[in-house]
Amino acid sequence: MEFLHAVIVLSNFVIIPAITYGSQLALGALGVTLVYGILRFSNFAHGDTMAFGTMVAILFTWWFQSIGVSIAPLPTALLALPIAIVLTALLLLGTDRVVLRFYRKQKSAPVILLIVSLGIMFVYNGLVRFIIGVGDQRFSDGSRFIISARDFKKLTGLDEGLAIKTTQVITVITAVVVVALLFWFLNRTRTGKSMRAFSDNEDLALLSGINPERVVFYTWLIVAALATIAGTLYGLDKSFKPFVYFQLLLPIFAAAIVGGLGNPLGAIAGGFLIAFSEVFITYAWKKVLTYTLPEQFAPSGLMQLLATEYKFAVSFAILLVVLLFKPTGLFKGKSL
Repeated sequence: MEFLHAVIVLSNFVIIPAITYGSQLALGALGVTLVYGILRFSNFAHGDTMAFGTMVAILFTWWFQSIGVSIAPLPTALLALPIAIVLTALLLLGTDRVVLRFYRKQKSAPVILLIVSLGIMFVYNGLVRFIIGVGDQRFSDGSRFIISARDFKKLTGLDEGLAIKTTQVITVITAVVVVALLFWFLNRTRTGKSMRAFSDNEDLALLSGINPERVVFYTWLIVAALATIAGTLYGLDKSFKPFVYFQLLLPIFAAAIVGGLGNPLGAIAGGFLIAFSEVFITYAWKKVLTYTLPEQFAPSGLMQLLATEYKFAVSFAILLVVLLFKPTGLFKGKSL
């Protein structure tokens, strides 16, 4: 019985949150790895692209709520998601046409494009803060739990209750569907195969008659969708704050690099590796150990390696180790 209680506590505070967070990081890392693999530069504006897409989803969610439109028990934000994806895609395509296309035609070095993306990042960040402010915004509505801890206790008679939030289930299901659609698109459609060919060998792809601007267009469309979905799911699960999305850039890049830059499968694996590492290291293990160890060995302290405020330091440490010993990542992507 004690072991079962430990499993429930572990599921509540480690396994389920890590799977949810990993799904969000995986979607974000897929956007980063697509830009790096196809357009050949590190897009530092990706975190604030997620913030912009989420902001649009929030604004339309509030509008839908004000006119009484909802899809209860699901969050109203799901209705706003397609609109947010379209507007984010327009922003990215406009940025590419006004700014990035010039450097692409000049055959600028990747480091130049990286620096340009830093400038774009600050513009996006300022735009989001100007429109929606800098404070926390909570926009989740509908049913909060699939099953609450109280209902679980009543159902099972156990002392510990398993709680599964609606947003957690939505995040995982959405991530699975989006990843499946992305891999189908890249592997089965003519446009997807063109994008892969352009990523593998740009010169050979151009000789084969592939239109580079078409490849760029579809890349930004996909990146807009991935960034908006990842950002909105993260905001629904936690809350929306522009600065937090700026901070998310580190674990997202860590996930992409650990998995292998330019490798979509690596981005997914890297996302879950980073998420589980952050959650495991910053979790206070006292309660789980109290259930699993004999009473005389029960810990008196929190048994927490790092406070949650330092969770991004875990991403940074993993990133450094991977760059030092395996710069191409676990799935042999492109080295920086």
